[in-house]
Amino acid sequence: MSALYMILGTLVALGVLVTFHEFGHFWVARRCGVKVLRFSVGFGTPLLRWHDRHGTEFVVAAIPLGGYVKMLDEREAEVPAELLGQSFNRKPVGQRIAIVAAGPIANFLLALLFFWVLAMLGSQQVRPVIGTVAADSIAAQAGLESGQEIVSVDGEAVSGWNQVNLQLVRRLGESGTLLVGVREEGASTEQPRELQLNDWLKGVDEPDPIGALGITPWRPAIAPVLAELDPKGPAQAAGLKPGDRLLAIDGQALDDWQQLVERVRKRPAERITLSVESQGQVRDVQLILAARGEGEARSGYLGAGVKGVEWPAEMLREVHFGPLDAVTEAAARTWSMSLLTLDSLKKMLLGELSVKNLSGPITIAKVAGASAQSGVGDFLNFLAYLSISLGVLNLLPIPVLDGGHLLFYLIELARGRPLSERVQAWGVQIGISLVVGVMLLALVNDLSRL
Repeated sequence: MSALYMILGTLVALGVLVTFHEFGHFWVARRCGVKVLRFSVGFGTPLLRWHDRHGTEFVVAAIPLGGYVKMLDEREAEVPAELLGQSFNRKPVGQRIAIVAAGPIANFLLALLFFWVLAMLGSQQVRPVIGTVAADSIAAQAGLESGQEIVSVDGEAVSGWNQVNLQLVRRLGESGTLLVGVREEGASTEQPRELQLNDWLKGVDEPDPIGALGITPWRPAIAPVLAELDPKGPAQAAGLKPGDRLLAIDGQALDDWQQLVERVRKRPAERITLSVESQGQVRDVQLILAARGEGEARSGYLGAGVKGVEWPAEMLREVHFGPLDAVTEAAARTWSMSLLTLDSLKKMLLGELSVKNLSGPITIAKVAGASAQSGVGDFLNFLAYLSISLGVLNLLPIPVLDGGHLLFYLIELARGRPLSERVQAWGVQIGISLVVGVMLLALVNDLSRL
């Protein structure tokens, strides 16, 4: 079933985002009087094709990894004299800029629409209340304590852990002061805390911003009673069964499932001894934990899970907006995520953020499937983030991308004449090399995650 969700989720995501992106080019081109020859969603062999009254061919092709709008252009083929006025290359540079920019702008507008719908639908969020603070951690040195609720990060109000994490992601690889506002239980005033960062999580492959500060979010206690097992995990191989209660790990008593999780993560590929109660009998079970991840992200894996518990009502909050307020919220989220995407790219170039965080088609497909299986809200959220990424990446000043064409046209606007075809050809070759290199790197990252 998960494979089906992954396939359908990926096809829907790419279909919607690519169609909307190319429609942006198409719609503005038509308004500028450019004749559009073909509007294709996908590449390769056409599966469906039809023509409209303007003679434009619409195609749905077999390889759903992009799309294109082909316009009448003298640089690509000879144009009849009576159609020269409808040729793209004959249009004023301002119109060409508008046509090229319309694709990425369409992606931002689509993200805005999705965020608007999500804001009106509302969401249930877990209050960002601190569970525990590790001794001598960044959080402990700043005076953060168990029971405090985080209400702002760097001056931005936060209502749930997702927002806290998002604000912390902005500071990855940086040094300086992180300002966190907290509120004591039952208090109405916010108290500032200054956390000192020094090349914080610089170059870490899979950063955990909240955990790296030494903070463990509050969560209800979960009894360490097994409810499910990974058929290929160490727990199953050692003979553990659903219903078994874990009493201790290497002699250290377990009162809560999270205690086991934290201890297991710190011991990849190590031998441990579990004290297990099963049907009234207590026995010791020895096993070797599996290992997941690489480098600093390497962690232990037991291959067991427990049944979830109900969260107390006072630890949850409902967040939703009316139609007008939702527009403001959606615009703010779109702008914020666009800046975060740009900042992340800059940090990768400077080495402040590991390039292993770059994801390719395999990871996108997996996330698409997981979000689709999780529900409409999560899938719309995924589509919005992916649409913003597509918009930002296409605006990068790299020839072959929309941003590269915009760069050429802006230079033409400033010079009063276009760059020579030879210079543009060089730029395109460099752009192709860069894009292919990044795609290969992303694919290697995907394969390493598998």
